[in-house]
Amino acid sequence: MDHTHHEEHSSHDEEQTTHKEHGEHGGGHDDHGGMHAGHEQMFRRRFFVSTLLSIPVLLYSETLQSWLRFSVPTFPGSEWINPVFAVVVFAYGGVPFLQMAVPELKDRAPGMMTLISMAISVAFVYSLASVVFPTSSAFFWELVTLIDIMLLGHWIEMRSVRRASSVLDELAKLMPDTADRITEDGTEEVRVSDLSENDLVLVRPGASVPADGVVEEGESDVNEVMITGESKPVSKTPGDQVIGGTVNGDGSLRVRIDATGDETTLAGIMRLVEEAQSSKSKTQVLADRAAGWLFYVAVGAAVVTAIAWTIAVSFGATVIERTVTVLVIACPHALGLAIPLVVAINTSLAAQNGMLVRDRIAMEQARNLDAIIFDKTGTLTKGEHGVVGIATVEGVDEDDALAVAAAVESDSEHMIARAIREAASERDVTVSDASGFEAMKGRGVRATVDSQEIYVGGPNLLNYLDSEVPEVLTDFADEAGENAQTVVYLVRDGDLVAAFAMADVIRDESYRVVEALHSPGIEVAMLTGDSEDVANAVAEELGIDTVFAEVLPEDKDTKVQELQDEGKLVAMVGDGVNDAPALTRADVGIAIGSGTDVAVQSAGVILVKNNPMDVVRLVKLSKASYRKMQENIVWAAGYNVFAIPLAAGVLAPIGILLSPAVGALLMSLSTVIVAINSQLLRRVDLSVPSLPGTPASGGVRPAD
Repeated sequence: MDHTHHEEHSSHDEEQTTHKEHGEHGGGHDDHGGMHAGHEQMFRRRFFVSTLLSIPVLLYSETLQSWLRFSVPTFPGSEWINPVFAVVVFAYGGVPFLQMAVPELKDRAPGMMTLISMAISVAFVYSLASVVFPTSSAFFWELVTLIDIMLLGHWIEMRSVRRASSVLDELAKLMPDTADRITEDGTEEVRVSDLSENDLVLVRPGASVPADGVVEEGESDVNEVMITGESKPVSKTPGDQVIGGTVNGDGSLRVRIDATGDETTLAGIMRLVEEAQSSKSKTQVLADRAAGWLFYVAVGAAVVTAIAWTIAVSFGATVIERTVTVLVIACPHALGLAIPLVVAINTSLAAQNGMLVRDRIAMEQARNLDAIIFDKTGTLTKGEHGVVGIATVEGVDEDDALAVAAAVESDSEHMIARAIREAASERDVTVSDASGFEAMKGRGVRATVDSQEIYVGGPNLLNYLDSEVPEVLTDFADEAGENAQTVVYLVRDGDLVAAFAMADVIRDESYRVVEALHSPGIEVAMLTGDSEDVANAVAEELGIDTVFAEVLPEDKDTKVQELQDEGKLVAMVGDGVNDAPALTRADVGIAIGSGTDVAVQSAGVILVKNNPMDVVRLVKLSKASYRKMQENIVWAAGYNVFAIPLAAGVLAPIGILLSPAVGALLMSLSTVIVAINSQLLRRVDLSVPSLPGTPASGGVRPAD
């Protein structure tokens, strides 16, 4: 699928040529990118063949023999070597350029293919005329070298574009061709395309998951980096979602398929990447217009050059040489490649880092954002309860209290029990075995740990036990209450010894995100349906500038409008479901969610990982990409300011004249420079530095 610069000058004729040489593209993983590879191979083959055929023309060129002071043996008919071989080179290496110029002329949008076609056609016709009218100077060696260099330039261009656009090919290769479907008689190997919803498949250790589904049996770590950008393998147990194309670890999994074909996450990602590569940004539109203007500038310059040189030296080979050189050197190859190549690399980098760009304009605008609004729950916070604070009476260690509470809660599935167990796991404390577990409805739980009677529960438990609350725990509970946090108490052998504050835990990444966005002067706002107390507590903890609290889902877009009315360019970061109106209203809508939530139509950018850190990476990548686009356009356009007059012969009085072949070489060199500069985008540092004093990952700290 060709969504880059070459799309503008490819044609049905060229596709036919390519297909004849390489065969029709079959189905499967090689469909996408086949056009890039076909074009690249066509130009590569034609370059080598044309170059070989050009050697006799160069050897029998009287001009080159005179310059280089060599001679070759002549024989009857040797005078026909130059015209015959030049015609063959033109037919094999030059005619494809003429074919690619046809759609430009049909669309009344002449461009680089038209310029190249005019240059080689003028040189070809004049050279043939020199055979009929021997008084004219031959132009054959210039013609063949011009065609050779043009083919070389196109080959290099196509290779650069293919490599930059390879993300789709790599994604396509992720999906295996076959799967082991489980039947009543065992397992059978079937094509992935033959799988249906509700099929049960066996994913062996080291194998790729054949389609999206849910784990029914088995435990393993799955490598999802190629889909979500998550570098660490993700643990999968029964009930967990797995994504087609990810790689299973050492365990064996039985997966119930719930999406196949175009409905899979991988297919959705490929569609989004494809849309991003094909959509045009404002900068691309500007470059396209500049390339169009350059055609008329080049033709005008060529006409003026022809008239001026005809007046100066009379019409002849010199006039043709100057005119052809102007047409060649002005070909806007570099300008045409300046933006699409950056877009292809940008899209590839974004996808590799878990960022899917649906709208190029959204990516481009991200560099100019004045404010970013984050939905609180599940974005800045984990969206699940955790232990955010611990208080103990004198003589009781926090880790010991947490270990005892985790032991009591080991058999409970309540969200508070899970939060306590998770906190104990993060602190790596040793949890003893509990016995005699009893759930006390509405009050908490009871169990025996190390021969001690332990209770864990809320305020109702204290009333039930008629426990006296120590002052340190009373103060802790009051502060937690002000922040709308839930407090759970630990009672050991009748004594209240510890309290745990429970809340939606702030992500470790959120601290770094806010600081990183403040650095370039971006305002950070938070939007939530929670109370003012909860929202303000999180905002104060993170250093957020603006808080919108107690906001109903249907009113979220009005908060985006409020900031826009202040003249700010606003991005909205949400989950893409109840945030859809706000995402649509924002100048840049950023959907953040799980790896399977990739088809959010309301967002311009989708962050596959549920990680707010990617918002910072998005802004960084947007700025770096735009900088490369500017550099490429300045070089590509600025090059012509000097090149066209030079080609026209303004330095002829001091003996400096460019041949068409040298002009073609300079034009190709300009394209190569743009390609190399675009590739340097891959070196952009998308990391977000750690903050001094930021709580360590997994630590317990206060939140809302």
